[in-house]
Parts: sequence; structure tokens; C-alpha cells
Amino acid sequence: MALSEFALIERYFRSCGAQRTDVALGVGDDAALLRVPAGCELVAATDTLVAGVHFPQDSPADSIGHRSLAVNLSDLAAMGARPAWALLALTLPQADEAWLGEFATGLGELARSHEVALVGGDTTRGPLCVTVQLLGFVPAGAALTRSGARAGDVLFVSGTCGDAAAGLAIEQRRLTGPPEVRSWLRERFLRPAPRVALGEQLRGFASACIDVSDGLLADAGKLASASHVGV
Repeated sequence: MALSEFALIERYFRSCGAQRTDVALGVGDDAALLRVPAGCELVAATDTLVAGVHFPQDSPADSIGHRSLAVNLSDLAAMGARPAWALLALTLPQADEAWLGEFATGLGELARSHEVALVGGDTTRGPLCVTVQLLGFVPAGAALTRSGARAGDVLFVSGTCGDAAAGLAIEQRRLTGPPEVRSWLRERFLRPAPRVALGEQLRGFASACIDVSDGLLADAGKLASASHVGV
């Protein structure tokens, strides 16, 4: 018998992610009740991943769960924010329990590693599509933005650009190489590591920040434009 929406949520998502004391009411009601720390501003980000557009149709389910949260964690990291709560909207062609178990594992493991609680969302039937909204907080007035850069600032990039693109090319059999290199690059695509700790450490030091998701050249240009400077 096919799982109902209520049964699906109960089995796979009620306990997915971290348990937080600032969640007054979480999964299971019409909306969540959350306690934002005094002296902080709420930070919100959302991203949608569509099968065949943002990941191959045959991507591992745990990778899809991981990446759906990771892209939002990276957005909060670029703001210098600390993530806290997530909402999940999941559209599925069918309720495949094996797939759901792996998806929830990938999402839940990354959520717990960053102390993120899953506090609500929605499930519906249709083409595979995952939307995560991530909420967090930052001390009032301390958020990193794209508009703070000044002439004379030095531009830094964390990590190595192109790893995930190469990993996707390997997944799509457009690129090859030694087994250990293929394994490393595939992991960079399938399970990217958001730089949340670095984002918090940069508060008070960085003048501006941006998450590189559309390529270094394009996103450096967006930062420069927002700050009215050149690069």
C-alpha cells in the first residue's frame, strides 16, 4: 500500500536533522514556531534542485538529500550566518521507500553536522524536485553582504574552483582520469562541503562576501557591481 503524506513524514522526516531547544513547535503542525536569539537578525535562503537540470536523473538519493541542504548552507555561510532551521518541499513521482530512506539519510547527516533542525515542509506527487528553505541568524548588523567591498580590498577565494563541475562531467561520462582522481571529483559534486565555519570566522574581517554558484568570473562581477567597484 502506498504511503500517505502523513505516514511518509512520520517515517522519514519527523526526526530528520538536529534536535534544537529553540524549536517551540516543529514537524507536524500547520507551521513551525521558532525562537530567534535576542540581538540577532533572521537570515533566510531557499534553493530548488530539479532532476535533469541540477543533478542527473540517476544521482544517488543520499547525494540529492545532501546537496539540497548544502546549497543553502553555502548561502548562509556567505552571509556569515549560523544555520538553525530548515523547511523541505519534496515532489516525487512515487513514494519509493528505499529512495526516501537514502534521501533522508543524506539530508539528515548533513543537517545534524551543522545543528540544523528540520521543522516542516510539504510533499506532493510530480516530477522529482527538491526545495529547501534554510533559516539561521547572525548578530544584528554583522551580516556579510555583497555590497561592502571597497577599492583596494584584496579578493580571496576559498577552496578550488571547478571540482564540482569536473565531478559532474565524470558522472555524465564526459571526463575521465585516474580512479583516485575520479573518486575525489565525484565526491566534490555529490557531497559538497559548505564552508559555514569559515563564514562565521570572517565576520568582522571580510568587507563583502558571495557564494560562488554561477562561476568565479560571473559571481565576482556580481560582488563588484553590488559594491560599485571593479575587480
